[in-house]
Amino acid sequence: MRILPVDPIANASHEALANFLLECRGIAERAERPQLVSISVAVDSLDPLAVLESIFEPGELHFYVEKPSEQLAVAGAEAVLSFRASGPGRFAACQAFIDETLAHALAVGAVDGAFGGPQFFTAFTFLDQPGVDEPFPAVQVFVPRWQVGCRDGATVATANLLVGPGDDVRPLVERVWRAHAKFRVFDYEHAEFPADAVAPVRRVEEVGGAGRYREAVASALGRIGSGVVEKIVLARAQDLHGEGLFHPLRALNGLRERFRECYAFSVGNGAGASFIGASPERLLRVRAGRLTTEALAGSTRRGATASEDAALGNALLRDDKELREHRVVADSIFRRLAPLGLQLEAPARPVLRRLANVQHLHTPIEAALPPGVRLLDALARLHPTPAVGGSPREAAVPLIAGLEGFPRGLYAGALGWIDARGDGEFFVGLRSALIAGKVTRLYAGAGIVAGSDPEREYAETELKIRAMRDALGA
Repeated sequence: MRILPVDPIANASHEALANFLLECRGIAERAERPQLVSISVAVDSLDPLAVLESIFEPGELHFYVEKPSEQLAVAGAEAVLSFRASGPGRFAACQAFIDETLAHALAVGAVDGAFGGPQFFTAFTFLDQPGVDEPFPAVQVFVPRWQVGCRDGATVATANLLVGPGDDVRPLVERVWRAHAKFRVFDYEHAEFPADAVAPVRRVEEVGGAGRYREAVASALGRIGSGVVEKIVLARAQDLHGEGLFHPLRALNGLRERFRECYAFSVGNGAGASFIGASPERLLRVRAGRLTTEALAGSTRRGATASEDAALGNALLRDDKELREHRVVADSIFRRLAPLGLQLEAPARPVLRRLANVQHLHTPIEAALPPGVRLLDALARLHPTPAVGGSPREAAVPLIAGLEGFPRGLYAGALGWIDARGDGEFFVGLRSALIAGKVTRLYAGAGIVAGSDPEREYAETELKIRAMRDALGA
């Protein structure tokens, strides 16, 4: 990506913007192909979710994620460029799209600010070959027409556009100017939320029937006992049938406030379906040459009192079954990333990570990123981890669809963003819901290992799925 020495604030006029876009058109004509032009401006504090609410369109791609505990939030919508792929080569295909786009990209302004420059918002489904009728492809990546990002108290608004040889820049000038004016002085008071945002739930239906999950756990324990797999993760799904269409952004404000340690998120497919949730699990982050991941497996409920909460946490730290489940995940991460030359560092024993309604065993894992290794190289080796699939992966993952009885889609998928420097962050699509028309499907899962009890695993998934039901008013 080429960064041009232009200050969009110092030259904030229609004429200066038109001259700049004419310069970009000249570059496009010499290159004989359109250029992605990214204009970033530092602005006063904005709420990306509120901005997204104000312009949300079901027929446009969108991406939103917020982690309040880390003062991180970003939203983008309306694709200026997008790409889809499927199959085992989807990570390489995604990287090729990013590389090709950046080879013909021009950027100005606060490129080094919070989420400055073009962001590649990306969603990988759990499987690399989802069914033809599923709402999301194996990978969906797009550069938004607009984005607003906040990190550590700084906010940057970005407009992205394509400028091709011979393009009339006048409508582009007007579009960028209007966006610039809106983002610099955003009117929260007159940002309207749709009147039909709340759809009363008429019926709650367990996908596959009331006994399906317990039967699946019992079947999985048989496979574990026979040595086919060491661990397998099984999910439940519940369908909420509404009286009307449900707005996908309606629940997010509550999710981000209740689960401040989690990633509150929404991903739209541009065809009316959205995948939302509050995920506790970072899959991978790359920032300033350093890779961060984590093992998050093994869990128990929160206590009603401080004493009960501490007792439950201490019991979890000594629970043989939960520790074995956690160790499978941590060992797999080390094993899968080793071929990339990463010198991974982690504490010897897991610690507790407490969320609003559940506490987990947690092991943070870090390493310096070797030269030539990129974020998607590591992601391709990690996804799906044993925390959402099982171990060995090659044996466990093919069993999941038959045992669960429904397609996962983006549930337990990898969602996140990559910037022009190659930095980025991905989280796992957990504690989530697929909103499509009048039906909202909720997902929650649990890891099954030797010693698992079907009733206890069902109770764990109920604890997780209840949080989404509550957020959706069901």
